[in-house]
Amino acid sequence: MADKKAVVLLSGGLDSATTLAIAHDEGFRCYALTFRYGQRHQREIEAAKKIANFLGAAEHRIIDIDLAGFGGSALTDSSIEVPKDRADLGNSAQIPSTYVPARNTIFLSYALAWAEVLRAFDIFIGVNATDYSGYPDCRAEFIAAFEETANLATAAAVQHKGRYRIHTPIMDMTKAQIILTGTKLGVDYFLTHSCYDPDERGRSCGRCDSCRLRLKGFAEAGLEDPIEYVKE
Repeated sequence: MADKKAVVLLSGGLDSATTLAIAHDEGFRCYALTFRYGQRHQREIEAAKKIANFLGAAEHRIIDIDLAGFGGSALTDSSIEVPKDRADLGNSAQIPSTYVPARNTIFLSYALAWAEVLRAFDIFIGVNATDYSGYPDCRAEFIAAFEETANLATAAAVQHKGRYRIHTPIMDMTKAQIILTGTKLGVDYFLTHSCYDPDERGRSCGRCDSCRLRLKGFAEAGLEDPIEYVKE
């Protein structure tokens, strides 16, 4: 098991925590990677630290990059409001303002760099195309294209030391299925954070896309969400 290494992208949210648990369950020695990228709040960074420790990551690195320098997203630009109570949640053809330009491309590139240094050929990312907010970089087509790029762009792959694989274990799961899978694997969802716009106490708003998809998932799984929400 010691030689079976994987880099796992860990945001601190429900999906990435479940993905880390799956990678660990599959026998990988997991190296968790989190980004402080100029997002609206640091609550998810603290959640990622707790999850990495709880799920036994071999190492957890937090990398600073400045996507807020470009803006263009409600998550990196405080002048853009986080959408709440959207009527077309999960069904909109329009990409929401919480999409961060090129975020998963950038995150996967960093993960690939660390994987090459670690001599690991497996990268896990918790993208999901079933219950999601409409982000183009959460689609299977994007993951396949990045995997192909990874195997063209790295010395390790070109020198035939291995072939990179991008794992997306929750890609086709509903949010309820993700929660039930994580629960079976012992994930403590109290440690996770999903909200795009928490209050000053770190409580989840319950109204943004991420909160609503999370609450819907727990309801459909027949479980109670253990985190605290703002009470209207």
